[in-house]
Amino acid sequence: MKPLGFRQANAWLHTWTGLLLGWLLYAVFLTGTLSFFQEEISYWMKPELHVSVADNGSALRAVHKMQELAPTAALWNISLPSERNAALQVQWFDRGERIGKGGGQRRVLDAVSAEPLQIRETRGGGFLYRFHFELYGLPRVAARWIVGIATMVMLVAIVSGVITHKKIFKDFFTFRPRKGQRSWLDAHNATAVLALPFHLMITYSGLLLLMFMLMPWGVESAYQGDTQRFFAESGGRGGRGAPVGEERQATPLVPAPLTDVAPLLEQAERRWPRGVASISVSDPGTSRAVIELRERGGDSLIDRGANERQRFDGVTGEPLASPPPPEISGISATYNVFSSLHLLRFAGAPLRWFAFLSGLLGTAMIATGLVLWVVKRLPERQKLGRTPLGQRLVEALNVGTIAGLPLAIAIYFWANRLLPSTLAQRADWEIRSFFIAWALCLIHPLLRPHKRAWIEQLQLAAVLFAALPVFGLGLPHSHLPAALLRGDWLLAGMDLTLLASAALLGYAAWKLARHQPAQRPQRQPRPARTTEASTT
Repeated sequence: MKPLGFRQANAWLHTWTGLLLGWLLYAVFLTGTLSFFQEEISYWMKPELHVSVADNGSALRAVHKMQELAPTAALWNISLPSERNAALQVQWFDRGERIGKGGGQRRVLDAVSAEPLQIRETRGGGFLYRFHFELYGLPRVAARWIVGIATMVMLVAIVSGVITHKKIFKDFFTFRPRKGQRSWLDAHNATAVLALPFHLMITYSGLLLLMFMLMPWGVESAYQGDTQRFFAESGGRGGRGAPVGEERQATPLVPAPLTDVAPLLEQAERRWPRGVASISVSDPGTSRAVIELRERGGDSLIDRGANERQRFDGVTGEPLASPPPPEISGISATYNVFSSLHLLRFAGAPLRWFAFLSGLLGTAMIATGLVLWVVKRLPERQKLGRTPLGQRLVEALNVGTIAGLPLAIAIYFWANRLLPSTLAQRADWEIRSFFIAWALCLIHPLLRPHKRAWIEQLQLAAVLFAALPVFGLGLPHSHLPAALLRGDWLLAGMDLTLLASAALLGYAAWKLARHQPAQRPQRQPRPARTTEASTT
């Protein structure tokens, strides 16, 4: 057998790496793309928040409410409304309680009245974000290993694809519709090249985020397994200075009124154009009280925790020394840049929309590649007069993943709207609805003709997405006209995106229903040659 050349070997590698994990990569890419707007999705999935409209007095009302809710607490944390969340979120820790992530008591307050809001139980966009790299339901470490391997395969597929298609950039400007295999290849090339830098960045940075799990040997060897010390010394997780108020623990604890927070907020607002993100008060109502204000939305790529902080004496209002920012090494700075680009938490709406559209192109690149694998083998299938079992399985997985996953996401949104707010384990039932719907979408193509399965799933997904904003008309503060009137673009943007998704899926179903596969012309038998003897 003749050995494969360099390009042929990369073509083989590109084809099979893209196929074997293509369905998982499609799910990871699509849910990761949606995660750029996970806070907006979570906001949409909590209609009780839509009544909240923030104003300049929301922060002071939150402080006064905390004096009612937790006057003897050891620590208050108040997250102020932002462009991506219109409500107040408060947390407090009682004395003697261990202060840490996941502890304490939490409330969501109306930004207008500061009264607690009863929010339905939901994971919101956080479920899609966690599924993106933890494949909900599997053991966390095992799931991250699977996603890490799939991400490496994605990187290999991208690089081998660029090597394989030597005219890929030239072919990007060529699209030949209604040409069968050629059209799918043109679409695959276009979606790959248009956002190629994004595809490389998001894949490589995703591997970097998992590198301490995938390649732990350096840290394990140098720090003898003490990873917390490594992160503290490298300026990463941990190492952000002492908790608020810790340096005043030796001061006697006697009752004392809390100073007026309004002048402190005004001072911080003048210093920080982006405004104040949160207020923390340690030992409120005592002589040891310390107020800490944190800057909103730092845009540093090098240090993800670079938001400035200001501290004040909680009784006199006098400024206190704030801990200096940790030193960042060159290696940590490089790592932080890539991880910040992947998470995109520093970005404003325009950049998030750019990343969202680029992510959709990446999702389409994977989808067109999976379809192309089937289309390229149609001539062989027509020649055989039947569909081989392996190809039939690929066809069913394509339908159940490419069309089925959006349909399952629509069911997840509908479960959020329809499940009773008092249902036990309500958030878990939303997620179960997603997986039940997706499982049915994977089974459905095995029971229906291939083309009909595509059309039925695309049509159903289009109807479900389009009906969600219509259903919202029955919710007082959560429908599209009301959101547009009050300028609530968090809510309006979500509804408009749902309608755009419905239009796109519906158009795909319509085009597929009208498509008539080209019939290969049958060869006419050659006329028998007549010999010279027979003609004489």
